[in-house]
Amino acid sequence: MTTNIHNDEQRIKLFKALADPTRLEIVRTLRKSATEMSCGEVGEQCEASKSNTSYHFRTLREAGLIQVRKDAQTKYMRLNTETFERYLPGFLDTL
Repeated sequence: MTTNIHNDEQRIKLFKALADPTRLEIVRTLRKSATEMSCGEVGEQCEASKSNTSYHFRTLREAGLIQVRKDAQTKYMRLNTETFERYLPGFLDTL
């Protein structure tokens, strides 16, 4: 029973994170990229301000949908495909 509750909590986080058009566009942009992208590159492609994208990146990271790596002053991100495969199999193929 505890596992189901944990899975349901994770699903709620995922759906809340994906319910925003900007965050969905970030996921779509990262999906199109064959490699990781800097936060600035993602923001430019999504035509969003830096402060706005920071909030969206945090929401996606906390939901487990992206992974972020910092190199000096630059943050790089990529999709966490394991989360999508576990909770939303086939979702990325629909983007």
